[in-house]
Formats: sequence, C-alpha cells, structure tokens
Amino acid sequence: MSKFLKGTMILLAAGLVTRVLGFINRIVIARFIGEEGVGLYMMAFPTLILVVTITQLGLPVAISKNVAEAVARGDSAKVKKILVVSLAITISLSAIFTPALIFLAPLLSETLFTDPRTHLPLLAIAPIVPIIAISSVIRGYFQGRQNMKPAALSQMLEQMVRITLIAAMTKAFLPYGIEYAAAGAMLASVIGELASLIYLLTTFKLKKKFRVRKQFFKYVKSGKSTFKELMSIALPTTGSRMIGSIAWFFEPIVVSHSLAIAGVAAIAATKQYGALTGFAMPLLMLPSFITYSLSTALVPAISEANSNNNQRLIEYRLQQALRFCLLTGGLAVVILYVLSDELMQAMYNSSSGTQFIKLMAPFFLFYYFQGPLQAALQALNLARAAMINSLIGAVVKTAVIYLLARQAEFGINGVAMGILVGFVLVTLLHFSTILKKVSFTFYIREYIKTFLVMGVSGYAGYFILQNLNGSVHLIIKVLLIAIVISILYSSLTLLLGLVKKEELRRIPWIGEFLSKFAIR
Repeated sequence: MSKFLKGTMILLAAGLVTRVLGFINRIVIARFIGEEGVGLYMMAFPTLILVVTITQLGLPVAISKNVAEAVARGDSAKVKKILVVSLAITISLSAIFTPALIFLAPLLSETLFTDPRTHLPLLAIAPIVPIIAISSVIRGYFQGRQNMKPAALSQMLEQMVRITLIAAMTKAFLPYGIEYAAAGAMLASVIGELASLIYLLTTFKLKKKFRVRKQFFKYVKSGKSTFKELMSIALPTTGSRMIGSIAWFFEPIVVSHSLAIAGVAAIAATKQYGALTGFAMPLLMLPSFITYSLSTALVPAISEANSNNNQRLIEYRLQQALRFCLLTGGLAVVILYVLSDELMQAMYNSSSGTQFIKLMAPFFLFYYFQGPLQAALQALNLARAAMINSLIGAVVKTAVIYLLARQAEFGINGVAMGILVGFVLVTLLHFSTILKKVSFTFYIREYIKTFLVMGVSGYAGYFILQNLNGSVHLIIKVLLIAIVISILYSSLTLLLGLVKKEELRRIPWIGEFLSKFAIR
C-alpha cells in the first residue's frame, strides 16, 4: 500500500471517530445550553479561528511540503532547521496575539457582536492559541514524513478529553448564567487541546532523529533561507486561510447587524445563528473529515510528484481524491436531506435547523470538493491563486449575506444562501485554476451515474420514511433508514463500476472481499 493511501486510510478512520465524538460534544452542549448558548459559543468561535490563523501563519502546510521534499533528498539537517524556525515563529506570534485577544475581548463582545455575553467565552478560549500553534507545527512535521498516526491519534485524544469534561463543566457553570456555561464549554476545549499537545510532544520525543533544543538559537539565526522558503508557501497559504477566517470573523457581526435591520431582536438573532451554525452546519460538514484527510495526505503526495515532474501521478492522485469526495459526499447529502427533521430531533431535541439542511444539502457537494482542490493548489505552488479565489468568495459571501439577511422575507435564510454562494464560487474558481496547470480529464459519465445513484437511494429512503410504522422509536427509525440508504447506495456504486476492483483490494482486511462485487 502506498504512503498516500495508507496515510489517507489512517486519517479517515481517525477522522470518523473524531467527528462522531465531536457530534457527541455538540449534542451535549446543545441539550445543556440550548440554541442561545450555542449561538454565544458560535459567535465567539470565529474570533478564535482568526487569531489561530494569524499565529499559525500558514506554517502547517509549508512544513508538510518542505519536510516531504527534504526527506525525499535525505537531508535530515534541513528537516531540523524547518522545525526549529517554525517553532520560533509560532511561539513568538502566540506571545503577541494571546494577550491581544484577552485585552480586546470587551470591545469585541460589546461593540461588534451586539451581545456582551460573548465576553466570557472569548476570555475562556484565549489560552488555546499557543497550544494549537505548537501542535500544528509538530503535526506538520509528521505529515511531511507521511506519518499520519500521531496527528490522527492526537485528534482522537483531544475529543475524548473534551467529551469527558464538557457535560461536567457546562452543568457546573450553568447556574451562573448561559454565558458562563458557554465559557465552560470553551474551557473543556482548551484542556482537550492541551492533552493532544502533550501526546504529540511525547510521540515526537520518542520518534525524532535529532535533538531540537541542541543549538536551537544557532539554527534559528542561520535559518534565514529556510525562513524565506517557508514564507514563500506559508504567506500565500495563510493569506487564503486569513481571508476565510476574517470572513468568518465578520460573519456573526454582519449577521447580527443585518438581522437587527430586518427587525430581529439580539437574543432571537443569537438563537437563529446558533441553529444555523451550531445545529445544521456541523451535520452538513460531517463528510469534511474525509475531505480533510484527503487534503492532508494530498499535499506531501502531490508535492513529491511535482518535484519529480510526474504530471500523470498528480492527475491520478487528484482524480482519486475528487471521486472519493463525490461518492462519500453524495451518500451524506442523501441521508441528510431525507432524514433532516428526524436527525435534528434525535440529536438536539429540536427541529430548528431542518430548514437550513433542506436548503443547503444539495449544494454541499461543492464544499466537499473544495479541500482537496485547495490542497492540490498549495502543493503545486499555486497558494497565491488559492488566496485570490478565497478572497473573491469571501467578499461575495459577505455581500450576499448583508443584502439578503437585512430583508425580512429572507432573514436568517439569507445568511444560509450567502454561505452557499461563497463556497460554490470558491470551489469553481479553484477547479478552473488547476485546469491551467494540470491536464485533467472530466469523466461526465461517472458524475451522471453518481447523481442517478443519489436519486434512487433518496427516493427509496423517502418511501420507507413515509410508510414506516409511526410507533417505531425515533433513533431506530433514523438508523434503519440510514442503513438501508447506505446499503442501496453502496450496492449501486459497485454495480455501476464507480469504484474499481484494484482500489477496493487496497482496503485493509475487507478489500479483497468487496472487490468481488465490483464490475471493473
């Protein structure tokens, strides 16, 4: 099995477990603090992501790419220099931006978010910035070596610690007010990330082939060329992520002010935004653990192929990733669309987010494609183009949200439509940019077959849902219909040859058995 496929499989398995644990976290939060508490949590969260993006400075991708290339050349001294310079940068930036977040929290909560209760969640989450910054450097190092286990296991550990603490902390703080409960949820996240960092540091110490602290400052002083190499990738990459983070930072601000113009009160706006971003969006983004896994594995794999000028391998890797995103994303879209109301009731004991899933699910295939496409652009030294594409999408998204959400007939649905327009546009721009660099064959027949499979599976799911006995328990109903849809979808996928025998054989343990059902 190739390093790319092995690394992808490890990240996929860990991503699935992590995402399931993450959903348990969200269910606990939603049931303890409700839509309003989730709204406060989600209003503060984009600020954290913005600060983390600035602190990371796009280094994880740059580290992964440069370490992969240095390892391919057998240059271990270069690998150490990359790691030392990266740590120096992130630690320095953390020392600046963590206090800045703490001091600016009152201004952000009272002036920009129009809800002063976001002050405590912002303060509670501030200590996570240096923890994530250092973790991201070590993850980038392991990913550059195409060793995905430490990153995967650290994510699982982080979620397990968080889920252990989340219920206790939100319950303990809830009597003091909903904002204290939201802050308790943030503190659980901080402790989870700290546990993840401790694991990564321990693993790195056991597996490293050099001592980082030995002549640390000497490596930093002599790392000018390494710094430039990292920044040539990191700055355009962080520019792209910065645009997304800034757009997300302004999103709750634009939403709260736009809904106020439409006549929606601040508390109601917080609840509506919580239903959209805390209830519906996490479900819609469920398959993103697949796209994240593929994206993470694609950067070093395509970087290595590009350094060897192997255009055929680049296209092959990208075709694999996009086809996998289409098939897995298609199944997720069908299940979410058919069972939107039932899933909301089962998970959150509320149907508030159902309307958003019905509206957004069919377009989320574009979102699932976006991660691998952006990873390919970064690996092909086209991070600047990806940044420009992200900027265009962010500007258009914010404009659409402002134009639609301020109108009473659209309201919060205008926010959902703006988010859709943004990521569909960015995905199309990423794809058009790749076409200029890589020869790419577009297999229209496979896409038509996939949409046919989605249609048949969705119809079957609706038929069962309408005819199932009303006395069946909600959880059993959801599981039964989801399993039927999944089996039918998978069977049709195999019968129509959308997955090849050779690809199935590479799946550990069950691959040989599954390959017997594929027609090609």
